[in-house]
Amino acid sequence: MKPSKYTEGKILNSLISLAIPIIMANVLQTMYQLIDTFWLGRLGAEAVAAVSLSFPILFLVLSLGAGLTLAGTVIVANHKGAGDQGAVNYSASQTVFVIFFTSIFLAMVGYFLAAPLMRLVGAEQSILEDSVEYFKISSLGFIFLFMFFVFQSLMRGIGNVMLPMYIVLLTVFLNLILDPLFIFGWGPIPAYGVSGAAVASVATQALSALIGIWILWKGKRGIKINFKDMHFDWSWTKRMFTLGLPSSLEQSSRSAAMTVMVMLVTSFGSSVVAAYGIGSRILSLVIVPALGFAMATTSLVGQNIGANKIKRAEKIGDLSSKIAFFGLTGIGLILYLLAEPLTAFFVPGDEQVIKDGALFIKIMAPSFGLLGVQQVLNGVFNGAGFTKASLLISVFGLWVIRFPVAFVLSEKTALASDGIWWAFPISNLVAAIVAFTYYKMGYWKVRTIKNRHQD
Repeated sequence: MKPSKYTEGKILNSLISLAIPIIMANVLQTMYQLIDTFWLGRLGAEAVAAVSLSFPILFLVLSLGAGLTLAGTVIVANHKGAGDQGAVNYSASQTVFVIFFTSIFLAMVGYFLAAPLMRLVGAEQSILEDSVEYFKISSLGFIFLFMFFVFQSLMRGIGNVMLPMYIVLLTVFLNLILDPLFIFGWGPIPAYGVSGAAVASVATQALSALIGIWILWKGKRGIKINFKDMHFDWSWTKRMFTLGLPSSLEQSSRSAAMTVMVMLVTSFGSSVVAAYGIGSRILSLVIVPALGFAMATTSLVGQNIGANKIKRAEKIGDLSSKIAFFGLTGIGLILYLLAEPLTAFFVPGDEQVIKDGALFIKIMAPSFGLLGVQQVLNGVFNGAGFTKASLLISVFGLWVIRFPVAFVLSEKTALASDGIWWAFPISNLVAAIVAFTYYKMGYWKVRTIKNRHQD
């Protein structure tokens, strides 16, 4: 097997060729939530609030297993960079095996704990039933969602990013059709209301998972999984958890912070909850370019470290950071100007929700470039196998800065709910400074070189 093409040539070309399809796939995946919000907005603010409460908890449960797929990306990228196809296939098979059983466990947890979790985040009685039903149905889709995550992560590890994007495009178009069908009903199909959005999403997730696993099984796209390699390999599983658990904890801590923030938001009523839900979804759409570059950076850094090209890996981090900062700052300025019409698009006619949601976006928008820098540098640390650095920086930004600032400003000052919005740019600034300082210290390079000498 020849060494990867991503370990030589122009870095910008490699970065863009990987990042753009990843960004497009992430944008399309985010469309699931945006499509849900759009159609549910036609049922009213309470329907949007019900899903807004469910989403952070869903993401929390998902992230406990989703971080492990990053370990698959890093391990496969290292083997791809080193030119070892046998190790690529074995690692892929092991990743599918471990994540499959993890997803079954998390699906059961999510389903049976739906009601207590919704009460925990403070769901009002008027939206409790819808929140619980949406959560239960969505939990059943964890297995399918995780299997597609595995497929995506493994393909990214070897630099094959176009195929996952095409599959996501197909399923988003399908979801666009199924959402209104199951929410409002048509012919023999009854109107499921809020639950209909979850049914539509699970159906499309199942399709994408089946396609992804079939492609891995056929082995014609750079990776071939095999039954004989699907067994408990404790040394390999330990390595996967060593790499993946910090990423899982990072994502779950981010989800938990969103959840705790929702608990803070609920004290201001359903109108502010709906505004927070809309603002959060706009934010999730905006940061996907940063996440795309972070994922592309992880794959490129992982492959170049596998090929023992440490200096090239650092150049990748430098370039990715600049692109993320200037690109997302520009997007932030555009969204600042379009805040009101964007919010009104989701909940037409509700002036208070539009006002609160638009203010949330305007306060956050100028800090999007800083958020991009942090995400990309986390991608460098992850690609180098130093996933603990990403975890510590994220926990610091979210738990030491964002939530305490949000609590103090909203509860102890005249800003009230506006104080929650201000916590976002403040935490983005501090986290970006910490990540950049740590990156320039270069410990991640020293650790990588040391580990290679030990190997």
